[in-house]
Amino acid sequence: MHTDLALLAAVVTFALMFLRVPVFASILGGSALYFALNPAIPPYIVAQRVISGVESIPLLAIAFFIFAGIIFNYSGVTRRIMDFCEVMVGRMPGGLAQVSILLSTVMGGLCGSNLADAAMEAKMLVPEMERRGIPKAFGTVIVATSAIITPLIPPGIAMIIYGSVTNTSIGKLFIAGIGPGLLLCFLMMIMVWFISKRRGYMPLYDRKRTPQEFLRAFKKAFWALILPVVIIGGIRIGVFTPTEAGAIAIVYALFLALMYREMGLNQFFQSIRETVVTTSSIMLIIASASTFAWILTRERVPQEIASWILTNIPSKYLFLLAVNIFLLIVGMIMEGNAAIVILAPLLAPIAAKYGIDDIHFGMIFIFNLAIGCLTPPVGTLMFVSCGVTKCKTKDFIIEAIPFYGLLLFELFLITFFPAFTTGIVNLLWR
Repeated sequence: MHTDLALLAAVVTFALMFLRVPVFASILGGSALYFALNPAIPPYIVAQRVISGVESIPLLAIAFFIFAGIIFNYSGVTRRIMDFCEVMVGRMPGGLAQVSILLSTVMGGLCGSNLADAAMEAKMLVPEMERRGIPKAFGTVIVATSAIITPLIPPGIAMIIYGSVTNTSIGKLFIAGIGPGLLLCFLMMIMVWFISKRRGYMPLYDRKRTPQEFLRAFKKAFWALILPVVIIGGIRIGVFTPTEAGAIAIVYALFLALMYREMGLNQFFQSIRETVVTTSSIMLIIASASTFAWILTRERVPQEIASWILTNIPSKYLFLLAVNIFLLIVGMIMEGNAAIVILAPLLAPIAAKYGIDDIHFGMIFIFNLAIGCLTPPVGTLMFVSCGVTKCKTKDFIIEAIPFYGLLLFELFLITFFPAFTTGIVNLLWR
C-alpha cells in the first residue's frame, strides 16, 4: 500500500490544474509521478491504463453524437429550430433571452455538447440581444446557464460517460434527464420573465403570431424535432443501443443536410475536423482520468472512504447533502468529464449501500458538475461564452448570482424529490 503516493499524485494533479496546464496533462502528470515513485509497478502499466480507459464500446456514442450535432449546425437545422423557438416564446418579455433558453432545450436533444451549444448561441444570439437593448453580460449569462440544459436532455455526453464507468443503463439515464432538463428550462424562463419585466427588456414582437405562422415554423423544424423521440423510442423498445443510436443520428443528420441543401463539401470536411478535435479532447481526459481512478482503486481509497462514510453518516439524506457540497466544490476546480471518471465509480457504490436509486444518484452527480461548468475558477461554460462575446468575467459573475440561486434550488428539488429524475423512467420501464 502506498496511499501517501496516491495523495501526492492528487496534490500534483491539482497544482498543475491551477497552473493552467491542460486537464488531461495535469491528471496524467500526477499519475505518472505515482508510477515513477512506485518501483513495484512496471512503467508500461501507465500506457496500458491510458489505452484501456477508452476501450469501451459505449464511448463511441460520444463521437457519433458530437458529429451529428455539428452537422446539424452546418446544415441549417439550428436556424430552423431557432425560428420555431422564436414563434413559440418570442412574445414573452426578454424576447431573444427566452428563445435562447428554449433553443438550448431543443438542441440538447440533437448535439449533447454544452460547450458547442454555448459557443453557437453566444455567436448567434448575444449580438442581436445587445441590439435589442439586453446588456451583453445578461445575454452571456443566459446563453451559458441555458447551455447547462444540454447535457441533461438526451443524448447528453455526461450521461454516456457516467453510464459507461458505473455500469448504469445509459438508456435510462437519457430518459431520467428529461425531467431535470425541462424543469430547468421552465424555471429559467420564469426568472427571465420577471427580470425582463423589471428591467424593461422587450419581447421580439408585440402581436400574437397566427396559427399559420406557427404551423409554417413547425413544418420547417419538424424533421429535426422528432430526432430525440426516435432516439428515446428506439432505445426503449430495444431497436438499438445508445451507441447505435449515435450512428443513426449521424445518418439522420446527413439525410437532413441533403434535404435542406445548405451544407457544402467544404463544410462537411470542416465538420469532420471539428468532430475529431472535440472528441479527441474528451477522450484524452477520459483516458488520463481512468488511469488516476485505477491508482485510487489499487490503493483501496474507495473502500476506505466508503467505510468512513457509512460509519459516520447514518442517514442517506445527510449523505446526499454531503455529496452535493463535495461535488459543487469539485466542479469548481475540476473538469466535469474527469470528475465523472474518477469519482463516479467511487461514490456510486456507496450511494447504493444507502438504498439510493442508481439512476437518481447519476442525475444528481451530473447536475452538480453541470453547475461547476458555470462557476470559477474552471467554469468552462463561463469562459467559452465570455470568450465569444468579449464579456468581462466580473460582469458575468455579478449577473449570474440569481441564476446560481436558481440552480441550487433545482439541485435541492432533484436531490430530495426523486420523482423529478426517476418518474419518467419508472413510467416507461414498468
